[in-house]
Amino acid sequence: MQKLFSYTVARDYGFAPNPFYGFCTLATCKPQIRKSASVGDWIVGAGTKTKGKYGRLVYAMCVGEVMSFDEYWNDTRFRDKRPDMYTSMKKAFGDNIYYHDEITQQWCQTDSHHSYEYGRQNANNVRHDTQVDRVLVSDDFIYWGGSGPKVLSIRGCNLYFGRGHKCSYCEEVVQEFIAWIGGSNGRGYCGSPLEWD
Repeated sequence: MQKLFSYTVARDYGFAPNPFYGFCTLATCKPQIRKSASVGDWIVGAGTKTKGKYGRLVYAMCVGEVMSFDEYWNDTRFRDKRPDMYTSMKKAFGDNIYYHDEITQQWCQTDSHHSYEYGRQNANNVRHDTQVDRVLVSDDFIYWGGSGPKVLSIRGCNLYFGRGHKCSYCEEVVQEFIAWIGGSNGRGYCGSPLEWD
């Protein structure tokens, strides 16, 4: 059975998730979702109350692939998702930031949104992000950023948007959500991240 994961996107910079270059990827943050989600599952994130966006969807993605950080780093499809802090916002928030050093097998973290200034490694973020060596990849997604629709319930079931996540929705709710997404206008990248405004 397909699962639906819902949660609050606390900070929407286009980093987690990263909706650029034809794929929506979840490669940092949310380790429990990255640990549990399988191909075919849907993940939906909404905005925060503090930004006046509670219940307004930031994105929805159907997981199409699951890979390790090293696989993600080395896959030529995702080279553009390696960050460059000095060219554009889109490049600065690239999420392809982790790989193992070939000699020491220690985690390397590139200069990114999750490192310190000038690329100094942020050990806390490395520990948090790499506790689950899984990257979720989708080419079937809608990313609204700061302009998403408000969806608080499906078939009378309240969607959970708070700390952590929820994935215990019944099959009828999951299928109704998938049908609703299927009828939505647009696909792919449809709006800029909220924090860019």
